Amino acid sequence: MDQDNNVEDESVGPAEDNSEEELPCLPSGLSDSEAMEVLWQLRAQRRQSSPELPETVTRLTSADGSLLYLVGTAHFSDSSKKDVATTIRAVQPDVVVVELCQYRVSMLKMDENTLLREAKDINLDKVQQAIKQNGLMSGLMQILLLKVSAHITEQLGMAPGGEFREAFKEAGRVPFCKFHLGDRPIPVTFKRAIAALSLWQKARLAWGLCFLSDPISKEDVEKCKQKDLLEQTMSEMIGEFPALHQTIVAERDIYLTHTLRQATRCVEAPPNAQKVPAVVVGVVGMGHVPGIEKNWEKQLNISEIMSVAPPSRFGWVLRAVIKGVMMGMLGYACYRAGGSLGRALVSLPAVQSVLENLRPPPA
Repeated sequence: MDQDNNVEDESVGPAEDNSEEELPCLPSGLSDSEAMEVLWQLRAQRRQSSPELPETVTRLTSADGSLLYLVGTAHFSDSSKKDVATTIRAVQPDVVVVELCQYRVSMLKMDENTLLREAKDINLDKVQQAIKQNGLMSGLMQILLLKVSAHITEQLGMAPGGEFREAFKEAGRVPFCKFHLGDRPIPVTFKRAIAALSLWQKARLAWGLCFLSDPISKEDVEKCKQKDLLEQTMSEMIGEFPALHQTIVAERDIYLTHTLRQATRCVEAPPNAQKVPAVVVGVVGMGHVPGIEKNWEKQLNISEIMSVAPPSRFGWVLRAVIKGVMMGMLGYACYRAGGSLGRALVSLPAVQSVLENLRPPPA
């Protein structure tokens, strides 16, 4: 994992896949340096100098001449998967960067059926894990957003993130291609989003997510790739929750721009390690493309969008009330069940942890 300016830029190993375009069998007796040179030349032959790419692809150039092909996608779209595969095969990149962080990397190696089951199955374990990872309010908001994802999954019969899995698979077919996770860690995003909302806004957002039931078609999803429709949707969201748009979209535009610019550094070409401009493919939601274009040549302050404010006194009171209610219910259950069972339950590590957390934080 490369680290720069305290920003994590994680690499993931290549996918093992029987591809249509397998790497050739190299002649025996080649040294490591000779084999590397042969593979480098093979990739250069496959790389198209003036590729015809889908209209969802935006081309950006870095100061040292490196090229970024930014693929804007809809997260529940078959055609987005095709756009990603077409782009990677045409440009044979040095690096592929996707809009994922280390907390969501598991979706790259799960099959479609497993992901469908996971997306639809929101159980108590997932709720507890989300709260433990993100805190009470951020964890509950994550569960509500998972519910939205599950609603779309159920409507379309399609698991999210297909374009990222396609990128992972195709990157494994390109010699020397690295695969990077380019998004801000999701706990940071959730905590900053919740902190930016007022209590009334949190209640309104939770209510809207809880009762989401509008039907969604595959045609609706494909419309998300049209920039004008996306800008209209973003404008509506800005009007209702401007702070939410700032933390979930605008700040991540900055973070993604930073990681994409890091990926476009020059690479070393065999056999003499000469520095040459890199070719990079970025795979992000279409909603992030305008922000990345806007920030591409700006000076960016990443530390500013990585800080998380400590829990407020109100947050502690709310957690204490909820835990108190839970303990009251547990106490009543113990009373009904009998003293010996009650003592056994109270001695459990999980219950002891809850009791410990009820203590107020230091002033």
